[in-house]
Amino acid sequence: MLPDLNNLWQTTLDWSPSPQQQKQFEQLYQGILAGNQQCNLTRITEPEAFWEKHLWDSLCSLIPLGLENLTTASFIDIGTGGGFPGLPCAIALPQSQITLLDSTQKKIAYLKTLISQLGLSGVNAVAARAEAFAEQRKQQENYDIALVRAVAAAPVCAEYAFPFLKVGGMAILYRGRWTVEEEAELSEALAELGGVIEDVQGFSTPISHSERHCLYLQKTEPTDARFPRPVGVANKEPLGKKPSKK
Repeated sequence: MLPDLNNLWQTTLDWSPSPQQQKQFEQLYQGILAGNQQCNLTRITEPEAFWEKHLWDSLCSLIPLGLENLTTASFIDIGTGGGFPGLPCAIALPQSQITLLDSTQKKIAYLKTLISQLGLSGVNAVAARAEAFAEQRKQQENYDIALVRAVAAAPVCAEYAFPFLKVGGMAILYRGRWTVEEEAELSEALAELGGVIEDVQGFSTPISHSERHCLYLQKTEPTDARFPRPVGVANKEPLGKKPSKK
């Protein structure tokens, strides 16, 4: 059972879940534990660690944007894995529309069952690679917010996200450490993708005091038609990466 950490929600994020949301967080936790018996959804199963690293960590990125501004936003969670950060965001924003995207069919099949159990009518789960899904015309420039956590290097994450975003939309990248060198590479990549780094928020998690950064990337113009590149190219030939000297 998850610990009662409502005071910690309030003091760290200036937000706390309603009784219904608390119940859904507990259902999510129990559902993930059950799903781990079928497929590897997460290694984080201890209650307090799950609260911090999956629930709190998922929602911390939305607070600077103001939850009240996101009530009807459309989200895509790229590389959702066990449903994070998308499912906690869906619980916190029940009127929003959220697409969970992952290339592993087995995980998506289980997440569809879990979404139904949680009563999250605005959530859809899709099994596909980001580059392939972004080739569908109806998915291009279709979302207000793209969430990308622990998927790849930042320029690669940005390339996955930007074809999905409306002009004026925001990609939120969840990172651990963040360096000046990484920021320079990301800025170069964004120049090709039609975006800028709007903000970088650094903080510590409330229990283990781990280092975290959230990157807020604004889409300022339509993404060039050459994106998305074919599956695998973004990772093999990342934008903004200077070629190594031989």
